[in-house]
Amino acid sequence: MIDWGLVLESTKETILITFISTFLAYLVGLPLGVILNATSSKGVHPNRIFNSLLSIIVNVLRSIPCLIIVVLAMPISRAIFDRATGKWYTMIIPLFLTSFAYVARVVEQSLSEVDSGKFEAIRSLGASNSQLIFKVAIPESAPSLIVGLSVTMVSILGYTSFAYNIGAGGLISQIWTFYTRNTGNYASEWMFWIMIIFVVLIVQIVQELGLFISRKIDKRRKLR
Repeated sequence: MIDWGLVLESTKETILITFISTFLAYLVGLPLGVILNATSSKGVHPNRIFNSLLSIIVNVLRSIPCLIIVVLAMPISRAIFDRATGKWYTMIIPLFLTSFAYVARVVEQSLSEVDSGKFEAIRSLGASNSQLIFKVAIPESAPSLIVGLSVTMVSILGYTSFAYNIGAGGLISQIWTFYTRNTGNYASEWMFWIMIIFVVLIVQIVQELGLFISRKIDKRRKLR
């Protein structure tokens, strides 16, 4: 028997956790990525010492496993939500902390794909560093940034599996819970496969939507 109420509620929780965590991760990770790119050796404002220090911080944050961050973030979640476990929104802070450093690297990489010759051409016209970033770098790398956004969302959705450890809900958590309660016959239950199908559908929608938008705004493709 399929509990559609549970499936739909878990789907809603997964979508909310993923979208809110991604938004917060980009709120911090996007400017960090811009700064990393701008201060790199080929950036618009090279600063080796500052870039090295920021890179170390980002790399350290990226190296901490998600489950450890879930545990470390409990006091923060408790301070914000008055609880650290048991509800879907208690996964938002851990996933934000897990993802924003990753986002910074994704953004940095996307911006580095812009032809440096364009910077020099625009700079020769008297453009400032901020204009080079917001008028050249970000618009030119927009297709890559969109693809990076969809990849990030899929990664964060995968991280929602750790919600099981703190009873925070979501589809992947429910799949594991269903397995633990039906270890003998889980593979023969429609409920188990329906939840997996819903996860796959969400991932496919995010990926295809990202690729579609990326193609639509890719000026290079239009010029060919």
